Amino acid sequence: MTTRRRFTQAALGSTVLATLGVPAARAQAIEQPKILYGFPAGSSGDIVARRVAERLAAAGYGRTAAVVENKPGAGGRIALETLKASPADGSVLCLTPFSCTSIYPHVYKKLSYDPVADFVPVSIAAIMHHGLSVGPMVPDSVKDVRGFVAWLKANPDKANYGSPAAGSTPHFLGALLGLSQAIDYKHVPYRGSVPAITDVMGGQLASVFCPAGDPLPNHRAGKLRLIATSGRQRLPFAQDVATFAEQGFSELTTEEWFGFYVPARTPAAVVAAANTAINQALKDKALIDGAAQVGLLAQGSTGADMARSQRAEFERWAPLVQKIGFTADS
Repeated sequence: MTTRRRFTQAALGSTVLATLGVPAARAQAIEQPKILYGFPAGSSGDIVARRVAERLAAAGYGRTAAVVENKPGAGGRIALETLKASPADGSVLCLTPFSCTSIYPHVYKKLSYDPVADFVPVSIAAIMHHGLSVGPMVPDSVKDVRGFVAWLKANPDKANYGSPAAGSTPHFLGALLGLSQAIDYKHVPYRGSVPAITDVMGGQLASVFCPAGDPLPNHRAGKLRLIATSGRQRLPFAQDVATFAEQGFSELTTEEWFGFYVPARTPAAVVAAANTAINQALKDKALIDGAAQVGLLAQGSTGADMARSQRAEFERWAPLVQKIGFTADS
């Protein structure tokens, strides 16, 4: 069966799930739900995972507040590998960016999980824009992407950037920038955004591509400069930062989502209950405001819509990954 066909069947399956009833007793029978997150504590997605976790019990999912278990490493794959091996009873969920399910299949010849066969999409949780930030290695006179590209060409020995992981969306955005400008823009992979940002602020690294919310506090504090974001429009909480498209780099436009998954074979009623509880939690004003503080736009969805988006991103990134020429073996 082709990957595209499996994506289509997953979307249809999610539509069926959304039509089923939600027996509250079954969801409440879960003692304490666990949310896996494949990146370090303190990053933007981790904040959303914890805010949702705090509200699941009140929304009727689980007897006590959910706990978040960080599984950093391997670009988020460890968390999904853990989810794959978890009980299919709704007690374990995973929050992950779409790169782990839509881009990694193009990167890893022997991916340890099947993004379609092994998981059921529950709901999108938040939308994030990625950003390009520069630190003290780059002169203060560099204030935009064109200025940064000119500096990179003049300083090829310093032309480097960090990202949260090899094969992640930020990694590829940096690679696309290097290709489009004919720059040998060297990638340095990290285990999450936080250590990469730390090295940029410390002057060990020129720049970092990562979720735009991660460097925001340090951008506001003047410790680094966020010079572009990847969304179609400027972030409402970073109106001072122009998008890549506004600066003439429309090929770097992308908006990535974090979404919740459960293991395959999780009962349909439990998936529906999780979707209802997550979407209720995402409407909480404190959660919305908290997500905004770390650069995320809280936004729920149906499982079917999430599956369709996963498939669309899978198809969109196939030629881009091929153009970049990166694989896990490269």
